[in-house]
Amino acid sequence: MKGKRARLWLWASAALLIVAVAALGRPAFHLVWTLVRDRSDRPPLAEGSADDASAMNATPVAQIWDIPSNRETGERQLAALVRRAEREGVAVSVAGARHSMGGQTIARNGIVVNMLPFHAMELDETRNVLHVQAGALWSDVLPYLNARGRSVAVMQSNNSFTVGGSISVNCHGWQSGRPPIASTVESFRLLRADGTIVRCARNENPELFSLALGGYGLFGVILEVDLEVVPNEEYRLERFVTAIDGFVPAFEQQVRQGSETAMAYGRLSVAPESFLAEAILNVSRPVSSGKGRPSRTDFPEVAGLTRAIFRGQVGSDYGKSLRWNAEKRLAGAASGGAISRNQLLGEPANVFANRSAASTDILHEYFVPAEGFGAFVGRLRSIVTKHRGDLLNVTVRDVRRDDDSFLRYADRDMLALVMLFDQPRTAAGEAAMEAMTREMVDAVLALGGRFYLPYRLHATKEQLLAAYPQIPAFFASKRRYDPHQIFQNAFFAKYSALEPKAP
Repeated sequence: MKGKRARLWLWASAALLIVAVAALGRPAFHLVWTLVRDRSDRPPLAEGSADDASAMNATPVAQIWDIPSNRETGERQLAALVRRAEREGVAVSVAGARHSMGGQTIARNGIVVNMLPFHAMELDETRNVLHVQAGALWSDVLPYLNARGRSVAVMQSNNSFTVGGSISVNCHGWQSGRPPIASTVESFRLLRADGTIVRCARNENPELFSLALGGYGLFGVILEVDLEVVPNEEYRLERFVTAIDGFVPAFEQQVRQGSETAMAYGRLSVAPESFLAEAILNVSRPVSSGKGRPSRTDFPEVAGLTRAIFRGQVGSDYGKSLRWNAEKRLAGAASGGAISRNQLLGEPANVFANRSAASTDILHEYFVPAEGFGAFVGRLRSIVTKHRGDLLNVTVRDVRRDDDSFLRYADRDMLALVMLFDQPRTAAGEAAMEAMTREMVDAVLALGGRFYLPYRLHATKEQLLAAYPQIPAFFASKRRYDPHQIFQNAFFAKYSALEPKAP
């Protein structure tokens, strides 16, 4: 029966290809062929192992422990778990949606605390503050707020992450004129290494507040958060196509000096004919439609077509050109269209996700001052070309100075370049990615920039220290708050040697 279904699928696919080519030619053939090949063939993770979004970190663990959803029961049992881990000398790591890529949610042979069941929320409409448990996904938060006319102040550009995970990496997004998410946190409750729970805010346990924001779960388990929320407005979309040397002037004029800019991002070309030489700037400004409060939270796209265009870039110069030309045409057609804030934030990451056993998609993020943007892009063009990196996407975001987190990447106003590469899941593919990454890190450091820490642990200890000179003090503070090193992960295992040694 299975063989018959497979043969029917092949015949149907072949027929569809023939019809597509006859009707629309090469673009249709390329997209349909992409969809035909786009099947999930990764084997299931071995029992007793944990991994993350990289699909490169399968690691043996002692236990994956799901926190009970009831607040009182969950906190009591989690405290007992942490105390047991200390007695038995077992490390504890904290996980949510596991979208990090360097084992930041995994301690080898340790206990993984799964926070996803812990997802209750309540809105204080008077103060415009959302009280939310750390395991809640943004895909749950947005509809809840949407029904109450509110939206998230700062989050990633996709809704597939947890609140606790976003705070633990101090995420940033398309929200213009805003620092990272730490700036929107009023307070949080943290379960510490001794099993006690404390409230952290700017005026209460301020040092721990700063360390745990962007602290990668190394200072305890974030349980609940009070987050700033904003109105769910309707926006008018404007898009501008520019050469790369005109991007920063356009960004300054339209975003940083523009009137009422709410959200903005840039896109750089990865097509071979205009590789990192052309850009699109997307700007969203509030508009009153007269139709009342926006009600939708679904991202306005045809998911199958969007995915086919995006995944069709893998290993294909034609696919990259097709996507860029489609995006440029869309730039003219979409200007003036209306969309709600929650719709813009409501796109799931799995629309683009790699499901292949042969390769994986790896994120990079680099932060550079605006005056160094052109030079950095020029160096990226040379480095990626030299290493033949399969670059699928570059998004540019506005990130303002962060005054809240200790391990801050935005010590001044920055432009963030978010890059996505397709990489073979082989030792050779990993070695090539590591070599290319280290050259890109050197390039951004030379221009006074930084690199983001939730991804592959390819940077050397020296590079990490150059980008984050506060890292030894960060690890020294961890030892004070967690003297038995209960909370660990792969990031800590690799870099904690940077802690200054006691005399």
